[in-house]
Parts: sequence; C-alpha cells; structure tokens
Amino acid sequence: MSEVGTVQPGGHVPAAPSPLAPRLRWVLFGILCLAGISNALDRQIISLLKTEMSADLGWNDADYGRLAAYFQFAAAAAFLVTGWLVDKLGVKWGNVIGVAAWSIAAAAHGWATAAWHFVACRIGLGATEAMGTPLTIKTVAAIFPANERSLAIGLQTLIAAVGLVSMPFLIPWMAGLVGWRGAFIVAGASGIVIIALWLLATRGVRFDDGAELPRIDFADDGQPYGAILAERRTWAIAIAKLLSDATWWLFLYWLPDFYRREFGLSGSSLAAAMAIAYFGSGGGAFLWGWLSTRLLERGWSVDKVRKRVMLISALIVTPVPLVLNVDSFVVVAFMMAIVLAGHQGFSLSLFSVITDVVPRGKVGRVTAFGAFAGNLGGAAIAWIAGIVLTAGYGYLPLFLFAASSYLLAFACISLLIPRIERVEGAGGKSPLPLH
Repeated sequence: MSEVGTVQPGGHVPAAPSPLAPRLRWVLFGILCLAGISNALDRQIISLLKTEMSADLGWNDADYGRLAAYFQFAAAAAFLVTGWLVDKLGVKWGNVIGVAAWSIAAAAHGWATAAWHFVACRIGLGATEAMGTPLTIKTVAAIFPANERSLAIGLQTLIAAVGLVSMPFLIPWMAGLVGWRGAFIVAGASGIVIIALWLLATRGVRFDDGAELPRIDFADDGQPYGAILAERRTWAIAIAKLLSDATWWLFLYWLPDFYRREFGLSGSSLAAAMAIAYFGSGGGAFLWGWLSTRLLERGWSVDKVRKRVMLISALIVTPVPLVLNVDSFVVVAFMMAIVLAGHQGFSLSLFSVITDVVPRGKVGRVTAFGAFAGNLGGAAIAWIAGIVLTAGYGYLPLFLFAASSYLLAFACISLLIPRIERVEGAGGKSPLPLH
C-alpha cells in the first residue's frame, strides 16, 4: 500500500504517492523518538526536582499531589479530543503543533511564581502532552508499511525507555547549572530544535492521511461516539486501564520521593536507582512484546497469550509492598525494575486486546476512552498519595493498592471478555504505544 509521497521538481504532485525512501523513513522515525523523549522530559522534571522545588516554594506532599492530579485530569479530558485534532492536522503539522504546544507549556513553568501559575502550567502541559500518543500512532502508520509497524512501535518504546533512564542523571545536572526554573525553560527550548529538524526532514514530503490508514478519529465509522459506551469490551478495557494506569502514575510521580524518604537518596545514587527502574520498564516492554509474538507464531490462541501474559504480569507486581522491608536500596531498585516490567507486560497486552476485539472503525475511540480512564486513575492516585503521605501513613497503603490493582484489572477483563478472539476487521496486529 502506498503511504507517503514526495513533491516532484517543479511542484507537480503525482496522482498516487510513492513509497518513502527507507533512509528518510528512519530519519523521521528518529525525530519522532526525540519528540517522545521531549514529551517525557517535561513531565519528569517536577518529580525528580520535587525536593528543590518544595523547599523554594513551600510545598508539602498534599500540594505536590494536587499538582500531579491537575496534570492527569487535564490529560484525561484532552484525550477525548486530541485524536480528532491530530487527524485534522495531519502527520506533518500535527507533530509541529503538538511539540510546540507542550514545549511552550513546559517552558512556562520557569516563570511561574504564584500557586495558580503552577496550576495553569500543569493543566496546560497535561492537555498538550495528550497529543503524544495519537501522534505516535498516526506517524508510525503513515511512514511505515503495515508489516514493519510492530517493529517500529517496539523500538520506539525501547528508545523512550533509554530516554527515561538518562533523565535521572540529565535533569539534576541541568538544574545544577541553571536551577529548576532553567531546567523547565531548557526542556521547552529543546522542542524548537525538534520542530526545526522535523520541518527540514519533511520538506517536499506529502503524507497520505487517507482513511485506509489506522486512524485515531472519533467519527471514523460514521457512528456517534456514545455507541462504544454501550459495549461491554469498552468498559472492560476502560476499567482495567483505570486500575493499572493508576499504579503506573503512582510510581512515575512518587518513586523518587520514596527513595528519598526511605533511603535518603539524592544526586547520583537517586539517579542510578531511577535509571534501573526505567531500564526494567523498557526492557519489560520489549521482552513481553517479543514473547507474545513468538507464542502466537507457535500456534497459541489469542485468548491464551493475552490472558497468560496479563496474569503473570499482575503476579509480578503483587509483591511490591515487600520493598518496605528491604534495607538495601540496590535490591529495592532491582525489585522495582521487575515491578515496572510487569506493568509493561500488562499494558502491552491490554492495548493488544483492543486491536484484537475492536473493529478498526472503533479502535481510535476505544483507545482514547481507555486513555481517558487511565488518566483519571492517575489523577486520583496522585491526589490520594499526597493526602496519605501528608497524614503520615507512609507508602504501605499505596503499595497495597498497587499490589492488588493488576489482579483486579485482570479479573475485570476475564469477566467482561470471557474469550478474547480477533473479530473481522479488527484494528490490526500492531501493538499500540504504551500509556
């Protein structure tokens, strides 16, 4: 299937697009990965520099939890429209506007002084960064032929994990040079570089954003959005996302604070502990994706592969409260890496279930609604964590929830989708990006 074409010398546009040259395809993919790292960088600054920012601004844990919740609420609401917006803008200008929007929102934190300034910045960042997932899906679908999309998505997840591994070292180093305000401004400025690279690389490239490509579009089958809410599988996925993503966001926002609080880590030791955790997350995504593909190739049923991987992943997360009884932060760091690998196995399988059981015309809306529910879960746990920690209850109640959340999500999937089977015209075999 022809997907991408170029403008011929003299401005003539061919009637049918020609395939994108492999070298340019991977250049564009590399810039897309940089945009993904920029997206994650913006949201990691506040968690990794929480201590410095709290000391400067007089925050307590409840204040920090509320800011995290505002971010997640904004992202949740935005997911209901960002897919439609990305489809309207197209691949080329969607990436430009998306990166520009979240970069401006990130840089604005550097000039925030009053409490409402930070609230506005977090809401703006959450809403704009919600463009990242549909942009990734649509761009990969536009620049890669169908049989290469799984590889591209897996590689993009792995590269994103490498970016996460570097952040515990990069962000404190930036803050040491320019302060926490400067770190936000530098993060925002990096988006300008990414946009320049993207515009340079896409000069003369015409993207075919036609209906034959997998789309994130809330009207892609001509039915009203509410039609998906009458389907059991939609609610199975949404509830499972709410439960499992709540734990993911708990770790993403509060894991650095946990290491500081329990082990007194800072500087390079904190960076190393966080890097180990993120490496486990990325490695887990790649491993579970590879294993699922291999089992399907060997003749295992879709139902067996998806549910076995989800159950094993859920059981891997279950022992997380035990880290509170371990004295060595090195051991805890590796335990948390395994826990995050378990999350990725569950998340990958859950997104794959969408492509298995949802007709292509509804994949965009079901995915977006699942992301909406997942971000609501993230907002709730961020807010609750701040309250629990401020009250002096520590991390035990939060980790007990984390231990049970994936088993509850698995039970929901098993109850509402008793047998996972690929339906005719399903969304495709390529796994979607995590989160």
